[in-house]
Amino acid sequence: MANAIMTSTKKNLLITGCSSGIGYHAARILKDRGWRVFATARRHDDVERLRGEGLESFLLDLDQSDSIHMALDHILSLTQGRLDALFNNGAYGQPGAMEDLSREALRQQFETNLFGTHELTRLVLPIMRRQGGGRVVQNSSILGFVALPYRGAYVASKFALEGMTQAMRMEMQGTGIHFSLIEPGSINTPFRKNARTAFLKNIPVATSCHRENYGRWLQEGEKNLSEGLFSLPPEAVVDKVIHALESSRPRLRYGVTVTTHVAAVLRRVLPFRMLDYLLARG
Repeated sequence: MANAIMTSTKKNLLITGCSSGIGYHAARILKDRGWRVFATARRHDDVERLRGEGLESFLLDLDQSDSIHMALDHILSLTQGRLDALFNNGAYGQPGAMEDLSREALRQQFETNLFGTHELTRLVLPIMRRQGGGRVVQNSSILGFVALPYRGAYVASKFALEGMTQAMRMEMQGTGIHFSLIEPGSINTPFRKNARTAFLKNIPVATSCHRENYGRWLQEGEKNLSEGLFSLPPEAVVDKVIHALESSRPRLRYGVTVTTHVAAVLRRVLPFRMLDYLLARG
C-alpha cells in the first residue's frame, strides 16, 4: 500500500459511487486509515446497507442536481463547512455501437460520468479555495486514453473527463488544490454486469447490423481489454487513490493493471493505424 503522510487531524473525504466495487473498497480502506469518509450512493437501500456497516453514507445521484446539492450541504453541516478531498468514482459503462445509441442513451452516459461529476466538483472547489487546498481524484479508465469498438459512449465520457481534469489541474495552479486521474484497466467489480444491463436496456440488438457481434458478446460475457490474467481486485485501485490523496506530490495520472501501462506505451510509440488494429482485435 502506498506510503503517505497523514496529519493528526482527521480529514474529510467525499466519495461517489460507493455501493460496490472500487468506491466501496475505497470507503472502507480510507476510513480505516483515519479519514472521515462520506460514502455516497444513488439508491436508498445501498445507503442503508453502508450505514449498517458503520460508514457515514448519504444519497447522492449524479444525474440529479438537487441530490448533489442536498448531499453536499448535509455533509458540510457535519464538517463545519470543510472538505479536504473528493474522489469522483461514480460512473457506469454503456456498451453498444455508436450508431445504435440513441441521443438519450448517450446523454445519460454523460449525465452520470461527466456532467454530474463536473457539477459536484464545481461546488467543492470554492470550499477548497477558502481552506487553502484540497485533493480531487477522478476515476477514469484505460478507455480514457485509448478506444475500443462497442465502448464508444463510455470512451467518449472518459476522454472528456480526462480533458476536463487536465484543464482544471492547470486552472488550479497556485491554489493548493491538486487534481489526479486514476486509470484502471480490468478490475474485478460488478462493472461488467451493470454494463450488460445498460446494453440490454438501450441497444436494439435484433434490428442492428451489429447483431452477430452482439450475439457473440452476449454468449461469451462482457470482456474488458485486460480481463482474466491481468485483472486486479479493487484494492489495487485504492492503493493509487491513497497516493493521490496523501502524497505531498500527487501525480496527474495513475495507471492500474499491466494492460493500462502497456496501452499507454503503445499509444506513444505506434502509428494510430496499427494501434487501432491491435485494439480492435482486443
